[in-house]
Amino acid sequence: MTAVADRSLGPELVRTVSIGEADVLVVGITTSDDGPVIAPADAFDDVLDARTRAALVAALRAVGAKGKPEELTRIPAPDGLGVDSVLAVGLGAADKVDAEQVRKSAGVAGRALSGTGTAVTTLSGLDLGAAAEGFYLGAYTFTPYRSGKSAPKADEGPVRRVEFLVPEPGFGEEELFRAQAIAEAVATARDFVNTPPNDLFPAEFADRAAELAKAAGLQVEILDEKALADGGYGGIIGVGQGSSRPPRLIRITYAGGDKKVALVGKGITFDTGGISIKPAANMENMTSDMAGAAAVIATTLLAARLSLPVTVTATVPMAENMPSATAQRPGDVLTQYGGTTVEVLNTDAEGRLILADAIVRAGEDEPDYLIDVATLTGAQMVALGTRTPGVMGTDEFRDRVARISQSVGENGWPMPLPKELRADINSKIADLANVAPHRWGGMLSAGLFLKEFVPENVQWAHVDIAGPSYNTGGPWGYTPKGGTGVPVRTLISTIEDIAAE
Repeated sequence: MTAVADRSLGPELVRTVSIGEADVLVVGITTSDDGPVIAPADAFDDVLDARTRAALVAALRAVGAKGKPEELTRIPAPDGLGVDSVLAVGLGAADKVDAEQVRKSAGVAGRALSGTGTAVTTLSGLDLGAAAEGFYLGAYTFTPYRSGKSAPKADEGPVRRVEFLVPEPGFGEEELFRAQAIAEAVATARDFVNTPPNDLFPAEFADRAAELAKAAGLQVEILDEKALADGGYGGIIGVGQGSSRPPRLIRITYAGGDKKVALVGKGITFDTGGISIKPAANMENMTSDMAGAAAVIATTLLAARLSLPVTVTATVPMAENMPSATAQRPGDVLTQYGGTTVEVLNTDAEGRLILADAIVRAGEDEPDYLIDVATLTGAQMVALGTRTPGVMGTDEFRDRVARISQSVGENGWPMPLPKELRADINSKIADLANVAPHRWGGMLSAGLFLKEFVPENVQWAHVDIAGPSYNTGGPWGYTPKGGTGVPVRTLISTIEDIAAE
């Protein structure tokens, strides 16, 4: 069963200057002392004239709509509007409405429009790109594994078409194209994460990524277990040797310009912890342990689709971490690609082992910037919760990536790499140990481990997405249950920022 390459696209996103034959009109409302206010107040007067606005506001007040962030209120449409109903989505206080709030509100609306044929919205008057991303991502569903017993019926599926009101026919074409491309890339990453591990083992993951990359005209290289062993990729081989499904390393290159950006993503297709086995409770969520890999693959494809003037290479190690008679043991010493020896004290700290190999290989391309992304540590969630990625690395680039992440709503937070923690990953018999002998600053110790493999002359950021990559709770904003696609939007915006230098 396939899920990624064959998934159906989300809602069709188009621009329009009139309501046309839509079923639902989606409007944004803000709060005020006098009740809800339709926003923007000064746009699309030919669609929402003063009389229609007054009728809508009166109806919304009558049913208790307040305009609080992401509040939903659905009412019958006033006569003559041309739609059956109006869905009002709250934006909060007018002076607090930014792109991220538009994105979240559009996401809530997109999810609420299940079973709708065509919706038209005025949220485009606030931020067309954010509204488009929000509707697409909010309407996202993952259904390849649902049989006829539980699959959505024809009148229950995601909204099929969203029309964004614009002031004139040519307005916002590039903005909508970029927004849809980004949303589809996020959906690709979500699809990879949501695909169950029995169908997305390392070889299959590599093949699906290669299929997408080749279709986009990109360069692809795959190393199988023999090539990895012959090449000295001791971290990837060590982690993967306990599984009957051997590891892979895939490299995908988009040659767009002189500046070079290396992306490295952790691709553990399932993580039992190996011999240092995890507790059984919630282990099923470890299907998401390849979210970093999914994000960097989707971002590389997206950079090509946007024709960015930057060369982007994704180096993605893939392995399944399983306990067996052939699995690596606590106490083993392995030799990473490049020659560094590592004493494995805990086989559940496996992500840093495969990343180390990939980072050294990526460094051989002499990139200007290197970003690695990984569901690396439970300590990330202890420190920052489930929605805030931790960003470490070289100071200037770390802060730059975190700032960009916050600007796009993925909320990365800069974290230090304290020098005093470095000695804690010394080994008594090898160059390094893969974990410190205590639990303090676990996210930071993992970052310090990776730092040992990063070339000195490269600007580097390490993004720990252990919590933000996978939502185990209910949906919120434009974020569904399951794979979130974080941090695709951070990565592509960072690459765009580099391209603009």
